[in-house]
Amino acid sequence: MSGPDSEQQPDGNGLAMAVLNAVQHPVIMVNEAGFIAFANWEAESFFGASASHLARHKFSNFIPFGSPLLTLIEQVRESRAAVNEYRVDLSSPRLGADKLVDLYVAPVTSEPGAVVVVLQERSMADKIDRQLTHRAAARSVTGLASMLAHEIKNPLSGIRGAAQLLESSVPDEDRALTRLICDETDRIVSLVDRMEVFSDERPVDRVALNIHSVLDQVKAVAAAGFARHIRIVENYDPSLPPVFANRGQLVQVFINLVKNAAEAVGQRPDGEIMLTTAYRPGIRLSVAGTRDKVSLPLEFCVHDNGPGVQADLLPHLFDPFITTKTNGSGLGLALVAKIIGAHGGIVECDSQGHRTTFRVLMPASKDLSDDDPPRE
Repeated sequence: MSGPDSEQQPDGNGLAMAVLNAVQHPVIMVNEAGFIAFANWEAESFFGASASHLARHKFSNFIPFGSPLLTLIEQVRESRAAVNEYRVDLSSPRLGADKLVDLYVAPVTSEPGAVVVVLQERSMADKIDRQLTHRAAARSVTGLASMLAHEIKNPLSGIRGAAQLLESSVPDEDRALTRLICDETDRIVSLVDRMEVFSDERPVDRVALNIHSVLDQVKAVAAAGFARHIRIVENYDPSLPPVFANRGQLVQVFINLVKNAAEAVGQRPDGEIMLTTAYRPGIRLSVAGTRDKVSLPLEFCVHDNGPGVQADLLPHLFDPFITTKTNGSGLGLALVAKIIGAHGGIVECDSQGHRTTFRVLMPASKDLSDDDPPRE
């Protein structure tokens, strides 16, 4: 199928082509000779070529040599039965890195020897899977927080009160011990107070917000405090539509993310944090607490050039109590996941070498339809 900048293919019903172009996954048809006879717009984007260009070359020219996809195509031709294959690596210099896909290959009954191939990029599926995991983790912390608030804070108040009474009657050399009891009970109460945030299930009060105004506030706070020694740069899309969110909670999210980036960069002389915004249509996800599905076209990122995140830690980074900091509680990123999840969004972390990116995908203001483009 031809895209906006390619030639119109002559074959196919107009309605069928429109439907296939609306599919958010690459769809191609490989004919008996091994040439690409059809490609929808997503396929053009995936392979980095127009449909007319794809049609002039064999499909094997566009995928890695010896790819199992070619074997699957032959298998479907011989058996005339559809096949599913999961987590097939199509990474190559032509297609780029991290091209892990799920495949559906089926015969085309009206075209002898032809097969249709549907590719679903695992990066998208994994994002949604991990987001659902993050929400489940946040719900488990919600129950734990409620229990801790009721069952721990009251006894701690009694312990602290008793220690204060003892402090006035014990010898001077023992007062350090009573002071230690008070300090440690205060520290535990502070931790429980932080966890109580997870048990707040009140509806989020959201309005249309300019994300750049939020990020400017976060940058000002960071530059005046925890990130004053780090260069913070911006790369914003000025035409971005408003985000539908709660301002206070978004400020909290990005302060957590920028602080996390600042701690990763540390005292590096070339330390840098970059804030970026962009319009990325295509992802849809259910809003927490409703049956509605929304598009998540707004992408907000916090990049840093710190040492990166360990590969074995990445899948669990937003789980509660997961931290690499000596005195960390592991609740900061879990809270980020809860807030963004409550807004119907996704938060992800990508880390390769000395480059870490926390990516937040969120819905635009509900005053805009899912198909509205960014404002010019």
